[in-house]
Amino acid sequence: MGGGDAPFANRAGKSMTNEIRSVLVTGGGGFIGSHIAELLLREGYEVGVLDNFTHGSRENLAQLHNVRVHTVDILDTNLVKETVSRYDAIVHEAALVSVARSVEDPIRTSMVNVDGTLNMLTAARDSGVKRFVYASSSSVYGESVILPKTESMKPQPISPYAVSKLAAENYCRVFAEVYGLRTVCLRYFNVYGPRQKHGPYSGVIPAFVKAVMRGEPPVIFGDGKQTRDFTYVEDAANANLLCLRKEVESGTVFNVGAGSQVLLNELVSTVERLMGRSELGVRYAPPRPGDIRDSYADISLAESVLGYAPHFSLELGLKNVIAWFRSVQ
Repeated sequence: MGGGDAPFANRAGKSMTNEIRSVLVTGGGGFIGSHIAELLLREGYEVGVLDNFTHGSRENLAQLHNVRVHTVDILDTNLVKETVSRYDAIVHEAALVSVARSVEDPIRTSMVNVDGTLNMLTAARDSGVKRFVYASSSSVYGESVILPKTESMKPQPISPYAVSKLAAENYCRVFAEVYGLRTVCLRYFNVYGPRQKHGPYSGVIPAFVKAVMRGEPPVIFGDGKQTRDFTYVEDAANANLLCLRKEVESGTVFNVGAGSQVLLNELVSTVERLMGRSELGVRYAPPRPGDIRDSYADISLAESVLGYAPHFSLELGLKNVIAWFRSVQ
């Protein structure tokens, strides 16, 4: 893991071709970002990580010996411009995540997710970046009763987090149309996997696993009949890789999911069975503001254009998550 000052040894300015050799992953110290950085390194790219490590962790990068780390906040205009100028492409994962957190602090959520993305897009435009891949969210669809959710549906966000993600998506589209920046947006559906933090703003899978590890019944906010489309993190990372490799129409939006529905009640039962604690049952709590009822991705566009295909079943993914939590407890 190198420092953030010297350029890559074998770079002599940006290539004038469309070939992408170096990629900057913002939020690369975080859960999804670190998996993307790891995959890109494995695939032979020169990889830099930009992260202020407020929520990301340097431990997530400990085994990535060839990654260059830039300890920079995405709201720092000057340092962002200086850092971006060294890279051919940007995978923008940095964000203030969580619907619940956004309900508590909508202003900070907008600053990081909207202003931070605008700052990254402006730097990318000014530096001649060849590809900008943005991590959006399935939350932009809101409470649509139509399932599965397709990219052509009208977004109807119901939380400040979802609003911020949609606003940043629109900035990506506008920068594609007005400035010719090659942008792609990926709407993630409930990404989970190793390195996902457990805490008050974490996803349901870490919360369920940690509860079972403590010998407690997992808590479901609602009746448990709501559905989610759980996407294993390595599948999500692969979608980003495909966006760098494929010639995609600028401004395109893709769903990234498993393309399947799981009831939260079923999820709890599976987690408890895999952990040998089926007697724990479940505890129900009132629904949380901003949470959607059902989430289910139509991934046919990503399949046909990107060649995207999810490779991890929910059972295999959960086994990996459980093994990881047991290894770090």
